[in-house]
Amino acid sequence: MTKLFFLDPNPVGHTPVLLLHGLGADATSWTLQLPALIGAGFRPIATDTPGFGQSPYDGHGWSIHSMAAEMGNLLEELKTGPAHVMGLSMGGIIAQQFALDYPHLTRRLVLVSTFAALHPDTLSGWMYFVQRFFLVNTLGLPAQARLVAQRVFPGPRYGHLREMLVETISRADPRAYRKAMASLALFNSLKRLGEIKCPTLVVTGADDTTVTPARQRLLVDGIPVARQVIVPDAGHAVPVDQAERFNRELLGFLSNS
Repeated sequence: MTKLFFLDPNPVGHTPVLLLHGLGADATSWTLQLPALIGAGFRPIATDTPGFGQSPYDGHGWSIHSMAAEMGNLLEELKTGPAHVMGLSMGGIIAQQFALDYPHLTRRLVLVSTFAALHPDTLSGWMYFVQRFFLVNTLGLPAQARLVAQRVFPGPRYGHLREMLVETISRADPRAYRKAMASLALFNSLKRLGEIKCPTLVVTGADDTTVTPARQRLLVDGIPVARQVIVPDAGHAVPVDQAERFNRELLGFLSNS
């Protein structure tokens, strides 16, 4: 039986939608999408990845492959059949691996603010990830969380969201966080993107400074049936920055199946 914590607010929905959160976040990061998905008749299933939120981590075996396997086991246990799979940032990496490892369980793929290979396009981008690696291995998660929150939610109007993100990241298991960071740094799906045959939507915040729109474009170039939507006035947390626009694009894509 799975040890994953997950939200399953509409178990009678007609089609499951597996929701995979970003690094340091948890299932609640999809709060603004759950009502829209339920209203459209879907069955959203938002998970906490091991070591994050309320899912325990045993200290062994954290990898992108093992996280995809955890999600596959969950769907098999719930007997959902094939699901739409959506992931943000780290969740988008796990979603890619899931689509490669479990094509029979993947209907459509939604990749949000994510990449095929972590390779910042600017010096400042490199410095940001170096700072994160240094902080998480020296001063700990809270210090690293403040850096991340400032990058994801800049400006005074996002103050409450920054505080929420800092609190969420700080609660993560440091062992899982460090393993996840290393796994993301090593991930590279560029040579395998052509194996993903399901329809794919890449959603990009025009102002994303964590994973640039050009870096996200490589997903569209590599996946045979993929298109990119660039959302203006949105950064890395596009489902929060522009929730109404994001939900409209999401439902339009998922409903066209």
